[in-house]
Amino acid sequence: MKKCSIFAGGVISDLRFIDSEKLVKENDLIICADSGYVYAEQLGVVPDIVLGDFDSYSGKFSDNAEIYRSNPEKDDTDTLLAVKTAISRGCNEITLYGALGKRFDHTFANIQTLIYAYKNNRKMIILDSENEITIQGVGKCRYQKRDGWYFSVFALTEIAEIAEFCGVKYSLENFYMKKYFPIGVSNEIIGEEAWLEIKNGLVLVVRSKM
Repeated sequence: MKKCSIFAGGVISDLRFIDSEKLVKENDLIICADSGYVYAEQLGVVPDIVLGDFDSYSGKFSDNAEIYRSNPEKDDTDTLLAVKTAISRGCNEITLYGALGKRFDHTFANIQTLIYAYKNNRKMIILDSENEITIQGVGKCRYQKRDGWYFSVFALTEIAEIAEFCGVKYSLENFYMKKYFPIGVSNEIIGEEAWLEIKNGLVLVVRSKM
């Protein structure tokens, strides 16, 4: 399984949650999307690829990175372009940093990019010091408890059919979660782990610090 980390240009308020040595050691590919390059610089990490239209970054780049400049008038966001590049390079697991905050339109676009990765059979997660966001489709997944974190689930399809959601404060069984009603917000894992089984549909799984 090839792994990739992508730095986008959103808000990372505290970089200390990222272990730069581990980042370099465990990833086959590191990509910066436009001004996401600044975060890599601050961490002392030299990315493999830097790409984008560079409307938010105009500084110098490392001589050791591949640089790809795109047309500003394009269909893909810089982050989606980075994800497509990771997929084209054979990466199966993608971690996205700097995907939240600042501009809500880009935050929402990055949630849609999660769906794009899922539809292309890639495992992708959005990560910062206070949030962890991913997608679950049909099947059963286990989630470990984290003290001091909420565990929220939202339907992304019109209806997500939940066969079972257990190990949480508010459990569900044979439940039809609707896209337009946020019933799954601010749940909590009360056991050592939670189990979520989706029979049909797609859900957004959000873990946030309290």
